[in-house]
Amino acid sequence: MIRMGLLLIASSMLLSACGFGANEELPQWMARQRSQAKAKIEAISEPKPYTPKAYNDEGSIDPYNREKLTQALRRDAGQATVNATLLAPELARRKEPLEAYPLDSMTMVGSLSKQGKPVALVRLDNLIYQVRQGQHLGQNYGRVVKVGDSELVLREIVQESSGEWVERAATLQLQERAK
Repeated sequence: MIRMGLLLIASSMLLSACGFGANEELPQWMARQRSQAKAKIEAISEPKPYTPKAYNDEGSIDPYNREKLTQALRRDAGQATVNATLLAPELARRKEPLEAYPLDSMTMVGSLSKQGKPVALVRLDNLIYQVRQGQHLGQNYGRVVKVGDSELVLREIVQESSGEWVERAATLQLQERAK
């Protein structure tokens, strides 16, 4: 208890040392600093004079040339036709059940031969599906092109960043089960 009293007295003495006299010095010091401070502003250099240049269109391509515009439109229409012929059969047919799932959620777990034709065994959500050549799977209009002993090869139709629809090959490799 005595120690607490001594601690209280000592702290009050320390706080009283920071009394009103110190607060008067601060505004005086700030006023002196303001009066002594000088701004150093350098002059901005004169801007360079603008000299206009004449437009000379000799030898340049006219951006509004009808012939060039017509060629560009034909080229775009030709690409749209190619895209339409590639995608139209896929949009017209009925979707198969395995097309509702992404290809990376499927794993090939085996293969067998039924009536002399190869069949791949594909696992999806702990169910095994038999997949034959010509069937569709995956969300990119994937069509099975080849069923092998250790892989399933697909032809997919995907849209590139340019907007064009292109074919690409995809494979499902045989996955051995971890022991």
